Amino acid sequence: MGIKSKVLIIGGTGYLGKRLVKASLQQGHETYVLQRPEIGVDIEKIEMLFSFKMQGAHLVIGSFDDHRSLVEALKKVDVVICAISGVHIRSHQILLQLKLVDAIKEAGNIKRFLPSEFGTDPARMADAIEPGRVTFDDKMVVRKAIEDAGIPFTYVSANCFAGYMVGGLCQPGYILPSRESVTLFGDGNKKSIFVDEDDIAAYTIKTIDDPRTLNKTLYLRPPANILSQREVVELWENLLGKQLHKTSLSEQEFLNIMKEQDYAEQVGLTHYYHIYYHGCLANFEIGKDAEEASVLYPEIKYIKVEDYLKRYL
Repeated sequence: MGIKSKVLIIGGTGYLGKRLVKASLQQGHETYVLQRPEIGVDIEKIEMLFSFKMQGAHLVIGSFDDHRSLVEALKKVDVVICAISGVHIRSHQILLQLKLVDAIKEAGNIKRFLPSEFGTDPARMADAIEPGRVTFDDKMVVRKAIEDAGIPFTYVSANCFAGYMVGGLCQPGYILPSRESVTLFGDGNKKSIFVDEDDIAAYTIKTIDDPRTLNKTLYLRPPANILSQREVVELWENLLGKQLHKTSLSEQEFLNIMKEQDYAEQVGLTHYYHIYYHGCLANFEIGKDAEEASVLYPEIKYIKVEDYLKRYL
């Protein structure tokens, strides 16, 4: 195999970003992490950054508010991965990446850009309802800027983060599984796709030097983890050795509840709606302009949902 690319990770102290840093180092890439002055006196993030440094990563100071600093940071690397938050209950920063696109254009040396995606493929969500569609619309704005600028890219569609979805048995507002009861979305039979966050990072780093994924979408669809909510619940019941009490929430009941929430909650619930009532993650075939990670990288032994659930026993 040839020389591995140098990688800059932006958002490296975040939920997925810290895993991307770890995976990049583990896979032998010279790894740079953007240290943003906006971090201020957040001691936990500062300590995380210096722990990366002790593991061999380089810290490089840069800010979205300082174009020159971004350009100089980009000139040190071959590949840039952005993992800034696109979740409204945290901080929705997707359009900040337009500044990064401008900096990449000026730097002129980036061989591949992986923008902050890592969820539902926004290109397939043109019919998403308000207000949650803003996430998909903003990601498509960034995609258009990337492609208009002729920047080489890979878009990673990682589907459902296991920590958020598996732990709560797919129920919003829960990250630990109940031992007593569960509410199913409709009949609970729409298929979804669940991926361990460390596996998301491993697949992402694996793809950055792979010519097969250049200017394509990489879907993460580990076969054993293409499951319905009901099947996730059944796996948990088998581990517990007991049945949970089940209730069902109709599509209209869900929408009525959603409308009563604040804006940020409605955005998140819109995503649940499309995933668990419409099956938007698994109701299509991957086309010729995309690849599937578990097929390309069988050497990555992904964590199956059943095994993931064992941590909660």
